[in-house]
Amino acid sequence: MRPPSPHTRPRSDIAFPFHADRRGRTAHARPAEHVHDLIEQLLFTSPGERVMRPDFGCGLLDLVFAPIGPELVSTLELSVQAALQRWLGDLIEVVSLDIAAADDTVRVQLSYLVRATGTVHEDLFEGRAA
Repeated sequence: MRPPSPHTRPRSDIAFPFHADRRGRTAHARPAEHVHDLIEQLLFTSPGERVMRPDFGCGLLDLVFAPIGPELVSTLELSVQAALQRWLGDLIEVVSLDIAAADDTVRVQLSYLVRATGTVHEDLFEGRAA
């Protein structure tokens, strides 16, 4: 195995949402921020929204105004956990997941292990209906 070249730059991921940094260049995200951004994109993308990946997403925002009961919350938690496993299972492992909806906002409390670093992160994701 060859040692890394001293000219090799570390991996850099583009920030989400896409924007320019203070130098006017494409903004980049640290690895932990990038994983957070990927989860957020998955949670709040509706299936059928992406042209080349029509089955990508969870569709949580489609259910903001639906009558929320314990059965729907359980179903949502299972479908979100399945989507996280399918699309991001190589990057994270879900430790715990809690979904709540109130008014026009969906809140997802997610605890996950980042496989690359072995660190556990706990994040709150909030989405509002447009």
